[in-house]
Amino acid sequence: MLRSARAVWRVLRLMVHIFHGLLVVLLRFPSLSQAQQQARVQAWAMQMLACIGIEMEVRGEPALRGPVLMVANHISWLDIPVLHAARYCRFISKSDVRDWPIVGTLATAAGTLYIERTSRRDALRVVQRMGEALEEREVLAVFPEGTTGDGRVLLPFHANLLQAAIATNAPVQPVGLRFVDKASGEISYAPSYIGDETLVGSIWRTLIAPRIVAVVHYGALESPEGQERRAWSEHLHARVDALRAS
Repeated sequence: MLRSARAVWRVLRLMVHIFHGLLVVLLRFPSLSQAQQQARVQAWAMQMLACIGIEMEVRGEPALRGPVLMVANHISWLDIPVLHAARYCRFISKSDVRDWPIVGTLATAAGTLYIERTSRRDALRVVQRMGEALEEREVLAVFPEGTTGDGRVLLPFHANLLQAAIATNAPVQPVGLRFVDKASGEISYAPSYIGDETLVGSIWRTLIAPRIVAVVHYGALESPEGQERRAWSEHLHARVDALRAS
């Protein structure tokens, strides 16, 4: 009963926070500089985690400035706000997110680049756009697994999104994510969002769970110089796998 009441309170706080963010995006963002917008996105993400009772622990050092391509494992709908809260970055996301009510507006305002995964031509377009963003010294982030995993086994990486880093000679930073039960220190699977799970069910399970800590572990920057895309993808897969477990 107490957990349910706490979850309902968190839902109310989250809804207020989301609609406040929407108002800021619609009314304030047009008059803000890019740096100010990015700072607002990071602050909003940090406040969102606080609203739903998620603590954050950062290990290692995120890149201070771009160009950098971050590659991380993908577990949950929480991954993006967690990474935004730790260090602002622009995400590459599937194109249908753009059309989601409210979420699409917020994601677009946060600088998301969209990709139509079934179209090879669009994938090439996005790689080109990623290269342009890296040349503009931006920090990008991708989930090379292409979908969420269960947090137990790291899925194979899709190597194609690394091409932008290779083409622009931009370093890649591997990032390991995991969610931990604060009391026990054991891995928490409450935020998982895989298979037939619904987003609503995953959110509710997260809200009623015991206190969760999101652990973000940044690895050392990896240079693309002399790298072959597929072999480098396998190397980065091993680095992310190690970071998410340490």
